[in-house]
Parts: sequence; structure tokens; C-alpha cells
Amino acid sequence: MTTEPTTEPTIDPTGTTSAPTIAPPFDPELAGALEAILEFLPRMSDEALPALRAFSTDGMPGVEPFDLTAGGAVTVQELSVPGPEGAPDLTLLVLKPSTGTGPWPCIYATHGGGMIMGDRRMEVPNFLPVVAEGLAVLVSVEYRLAPEHPDPAPIEDCYAGLVWVARNAASLSIDPDRLLVGGTSAGGGLAAGLALMARDRGFPTVTHQILTCPMLDDRFETRSSRMLDGQGVWDRNDNTYGWTALLGDRRGGSDVSIYAAPARATDLSGLPTTYLDCGSSETFRDEILDYAGRLSEAGVTVDLHMWGGAFHGFDAMAPYAGISQASQAVRQEFIRRALAG
Repeated sequence: MTTEPTTEPTIDPTGTTSAPTIAPPFDPELAGALEAILEFLPRMSDEALPALRAFSTDGMPGVEPFDLTAGGAVTVQELSVPGPEGAPDLTLLVLKPSTGTGPWPCIYATHGGGMIMGDRRMEVPNFLPVVAEGLAVLVSVEYRLAPEHPDPAPIEDCYAGLVWVARNAASLSIDPDRLLVGGTSAGGGLAAGLALMARDRGFPTVTHQILTCPMLDDRFETRSSRMLDGQGVWDRNDNTYGWTALLGDRRGGSDVSIYAAPARATDLSGLPTTYLDCGSSETFRDEILDYAGRLSEAGVTVDLHMWGGAFHGFDAMAPYAGISQASQAVRQEFIRRALAG
């Protein structure tokens, strides 16, 4: 499968006609996997949402459930903790090394799913290796989903869980001075929002943010936000659906918080050391590259990786492709350096 350039000029949000937006071709090894993925997954819509939610939580039919214990190297606990004021309690999934006593650094994970699907188990594979090796505790939060629970419910849930973890670090065998946040796609956007919120509210201190292909900008002002229509995972239609579910009529307007759409933040100073990655052929590419550049200009240490020919979420959806193996290795190396620092 190859991407085709948009043949008609596009209109940017100011009404100015721009040149056609051209999507780079997909990596040949990924292209075959992408064809199968697009045949299996429906596009985002109200009608498709129940099935997509079931798939995101239950997994593919016939595939064995993911082993959260990593063969016994990890102990698993679920906690019910207070949510934001006036909101329901939250469920936190806590994974600790089976041996050792800590205190360990904590990775606080926010799962992906376009703000509309997924659950607390979804982000575990990205961080389980370091827990199994005895390097960290992983806490993954179950936040409320849009459209039933629009902004600010998801980010406020995530923040309430992070605050609870920081205040109860001793009972979790966690070092409260070594808190990392991380997530993929919508989870990456929530992690970026958490870092901003923790900075602005003065608690807790976050040392690193691990933002894997994060969903950062509701405004659709970049070339890449308009370059995929049916050719890739999470195209313009899917992105419109997800952001509208979260923000409703506010999407793209002036009344959107930086914690919901971190790309809107103008002051990025004082944020933690950051890992960012994206594919060259995905909707979020340009907003991620811009965010990385502005973080660097604000004095934040940034590790940025763009993978040529990769679609959104490629390393999770096609994990055995060579480019996926490379991206996973680079991210794991960053996480280990962060935990050792």
C-alpha cells in the first residue's frame, strides 16, 4: 500500500488556499500490515464505537490475553482511589517487581484510544519490561472516556490519580521524587497535559514525560493533520471524531484548555525531560515536531524520533516489523536512562 497525494488544494483555517498535502509513502514492511489493519478496523463513528471499544479492551479474537505478571516477575494490584472532587472514584492498576523492596521510581501511565476507548491495561506493554527487571513501579489510571465524559473529565481524572500516587508513595514502595508520566496517542496527549498541570498547580514534581505519538492539537492547522483520508490509521475523519467527542463545539475554537490540547500552550518552560516520537506518515507528525522544537526552545531536554514511512501506532500494531523493533528499542533505552538518573 502507498499513500496518494491529495490532488486538490486545501484550505487552511484562515481561508487561504494552500498547496496539496503529500503524505510520504509507507515503509514497505509496514504497508502489508496496514492493509490488514484497515480491512479489520472500521472508521470512527457513533455506530462503530461500541465494537471499537470492545476490541480495545478485549483484544483480537483468538489472541491470548496479555500476561500482566510477565511470567511471575511482576505482582498486580488494583486500587480504588478518590477521583476529582464530586466525581466517582478511580481505578489504578499497580504493577510492582515481585522481588525487592524499593522504593522504586514510578511510571504513571495514561492509556491511548483517541479519548473515546481503551482501558488501564492498554499501556502496560510499553512499560512492563522495566517493571519485570526490577527497575520501576508502573501505575496505570482508568480515566473516564468521552463523549459520555467530555473535557475536563479525562485530564482531571488522570491528575487526581497522579496526586494520590504522590501522596501515598510510601505505601506503594515508590520514590516520590522520581515520578515519570507516559502514554501513547491520546494517552501521550494526556501525559503532556499532566506535565503542564503538575507544573502549574505546583504538585507533584514530574521528572520525565514519555510521549509516544501523542495527540496534542485540536485545531487541524498542520499539513499532516489534513494529509490522510482513509489511507492510514487515525486519519482526518478519526481525528475529527475523537477531538469532537472530547471538546464538542469548542473544538478548534478559542475556549480550549492547554491541558486538553497541550499544543496550545505558549509557555513550555519548566517542563520535564521529554521523549517524543512519531511516524513520518501519520496525522500527528507536524504537531509533534512543532512541540518538540518549542520544548527545546524553552530549555527542555528533548529526545525526538521520527520514523520514516511509519503510520500512527505502527510499533504496537505491527510489532515484528524491523522499523517497529528499532523504535521499541530506542524508547526502552530512553526509559532505562530516565529510571537510572
